[in-house]
Amino acid sequence: MQVRRAALAAWLLLGAGIPAWAVDPMTLDDAFDRVAQAHPDLRLVQARTAVLAAEHEGANQRPPWTLGAEVENALGTGDARGLDSAEFTVSLSSVLERGGKLDARRALAQSRIDALAVQREARRLDLLAETARRYLALVAADKAAKIAQVDIQQRQRTVAAARQRVQAGASPESVLLTAQAALARAELAQARASQQASAARQHLAALWGGREPVSAPVAGNPLALPAIGSLETLSSELQRSPELAQFVDERRIAEARLNLARTAGTSDLAWQVGVRRMQDTSDTALVGGISLPLGARSRAQPEIRAAEAELEVLSIEREAQGMALYSTLVEAHGRYTVARDEVARLQDDVLPKLTKAEQAAERAYRAGAIGYLEWAQLQSERTAALQQQLDVALDAQRALIEIQRLTGQAMVASAAAATSGELTP
Repeated sequence: MQVRRAALAAWLLLGAGIPAWAVDPMTLDDAFDRVAQAHPDLRLVQARTAVLAAEHEGANQRPPWTLGAEVENALGTGDARGLDSAEFTVSLSSVLERGGKLDARRALAQSRIDALAVQREARRLDLLAETARRYLALVAADKAAKIAQVDIQQRQRTVAAARQRVQAGASPESVLLTAQAALARAELAQARASQQASAARQHLAALWGGREPVSAPVAGNPLALPAIGSLETLSSELQRSPELAQFVDERRIAEARLNLARTAGTSDLAWQVGVRRMQDTSDTALVGGISLPLGARSRAQPEIRAAEAELEVLSIEREAQGMALYSTLVEAHGRYTVARDEVARLQDDVLPKLTKAEQAAERAYRAGAIGYLEWAQLQSERTAALQQQLDVALDAQRALIEIQRLTGQAMVASAAAATSGELTP
């Protein structure tokens, strides 16, 4: 459990940096622990264990013994008046099950209990993936606010430089107003990111039933994208995923039902033994009997055919689910690979050049070599590149979460192999 949970946590735990004076951040692992302890879906699966255990106990019971009493030739007329000629019989009876019905019932009940473990694991992975997505949304909002702060700092320098140019009579007032409008838009983007972060904090807390939003800072760097296994490797892991493992358990349950239906084709033997007392002679005698229902095989055929058809349906559903999961895996793997390369290219090539270009444009503007629009355009391009890098990284992280949810396995090669980057001006 810890290995799989660490697999989902690794992408956000890499590259985190929180000041020592800050409140201890909430990690993705902390969020996982809260969901695991509080979410009712996991408790619901656990509660079903008691239900199925009781059903298993009932399946282990054999047919009951029946104690009976009969009276004959009593309360009649003539010689049978009163109890003068009455015959009393005390008997003990039961049913002898044939065809392995007891073992078939036990197998069916046990297979349903065994299936709970896989159901719980599948639901747990779904919840961990949803937790990771909501945590990622919170981290994304924080990073978007940082990008907006970078843009605000750029625009503030622009406003200051434009004001100097206007005061010197080198530029019209419209330049200053345009720069101030760009600054206001950057501040609006920061306010929007703050609102999104607040909503994301409430959305995350709702997973463990929290009524108040998460107050602690979150740790993580969405630009830290680890290396993952090849598509062939992940495809082999996919065969052991809980979503496909559920079909194995469902097939065991269906086979147990089929075996139980087949046992119904063998009639049970009902037996009875007892002692009879004749009132008129005061004699006693042993009585006994057996009965065997006829036509059990033909009556069992409809249920047998239904169980066989259910097995066939499960085989088809398993094949269809396998194809759907593989298609999803291929799509997620492709998205992650492309996005990871794009993030690295933006970090290593595009952003450094745009940063140098923006700095050179600032110097040129202050020297009067270029106009405001050229400098403002480079600022916008740098901000857009930062936002593009964040958007692409978030898409990669979502794809990685989906890959890990599908396979249920740790696939991070190493922390050293992760691409890192910081959103700094």
